[in-house]
Amino acid sequence: MMKSKEVICVQCPLACRIQVEMAEDGTISGISNNRCKRGAEYAAQEVTNPVRILTSTVSIVTDDPEHPMLPVQTSAAIPQKLLLEAMKVIANTTVQAPVHYDQVLIPNILGTGVDVVSTTEVLH
Repeated sequence: MMKSKEVICVQCPLACRIQVEMAEDGTISGISNNRCKRGAEYAAQEVTNPVRILTSTVSIVTDDPEHPMLPVQTSAAIPQKLLLEAMKVIANTTVQAPVHYDQVLIPNILGTGVDVVSTTEVLH
């Protein structure tokens, strides 16, 4: 028995409604309604192993009262199934100023090969 999933593509402003046909064993048997190759690749990944960029904040020790928290994000997408566990790691992290833009704060989060980096600079 085939199963069909609809994925709304976010690779460009067209927002194609892509249909992904799945076999019983979970393999993809067909992709339709995509207008480009990128859409097909996105839909295939979205139904087999969705990934996301994670954005959050960490506590920062600083003299600057305007920055009690430091915005951070992953340097690349990580598997969606790891987001909650990654948030726990981030929530338990405190950094000391100074922190520079794109500075690695948590290397290789959860063994993904992806770093958590700062998205701003706090110098004092």
